[in-house]
Amino acid sequence: MVASKLKRQRDTMQDKILYASVGVVFTIIVILVLYPLIYVVSASFSSGIALDSGKVVLWPVEPSLQSYKVMFSYRNVLPSYRNTIIYTALGTFINVAITLIAAYPLSRRDFPARKLFMVICTITMFFDGGMIPKYILVVDLGLYNTMWSLLLPGALSIFNMILVRTYFVSSIPHELLEAAQIDGYDDINYFFRILLPLSKPVIAVITLYYAIGHWNSYFSAMLYLVDENKFPLQLVLRNILISTRFSLSDIDDAELVAEMIGLANLLKYALIVVSSVPIIMMYPFVQRYFIKGVMIGSIKG
Repeated sequence: MVASKLKRQRDTMQDKILYASVGVVFTIIVILVLYPLIYVVSASFSSGIALDSGKVVLWPVEPSLQSYKVMFSYRNVLPSYRNTIIYTALGTFINVAITLIAAYPLSRRDFPARKLFMVICTITMFFDGGMIPKYILVVDLGLYNTMWSLLLPGALSIFNMILVRTYFVSSIPHELLEAAQIDGYDDINYFFRILLPLSKPVIAVITLYYAIGHWNSYFSAMLYLVDENKFPLQLVLRNILISTRFSLSDIDDAELVAEMIGLANLLKYALIVVSSVPIIMMYPFVQRYFIKGVMIGSIKG
């Protein structure tokens, strides 16, 4: 109570102007970020005529579920949702596991070849074999038209591995390893029982990175999958979006043309909502770890 009174007494007019200015700026930023999201959701629940006439500004106009009914009428949408959830969950687990296993030895001072391996890994960030050699490799390994063609080729991100290695070096004291060895811990026990529980922030960060990458990926599926029953959500939604394109010169009925244009526009917004909401809902669960993780390496001492 006393501290709050002293704070009010110390606040000068310049301080109040500064606080007000900061509040206004952040309010504007929040509006600029939230408005497009609100507009997309509102547009997806509006009618095609209201959307085309520009009546949708903030809230849904002539509320309708037409776009979602049309979208979910495609037989591959729900199976592709299941596939994407499987690809995202399994792929993220593989990514995180391999990243942690690769980063741990590179963070150890007593690993003599860690600098050599870091140079080799860093080179792969700038030089790539290309799409055709990668395609040939996937076919020769027997991964073509299997879910493993989406999960194994990109199982390790060197950037994320360096991120985790930096966290291990800068945030986990080397003396902790020495103390664990004195207590009889081997490397495996130290890794699973001490290092990983202390690394929740960086694990949350790379988990979010990998999960978003898997959820939004469609190009690899377009290259390596031919069975529609294995398509991920993003590829199915892309195909739906392409299938709604049509030539206006082939239709003479003006009302039908307007209805089809409105439906095509509605589908665009519905596709955005369906593909974005699940991954957006994931963020609040890792937010507190994510904020800590993005500060890796920012403070030395």
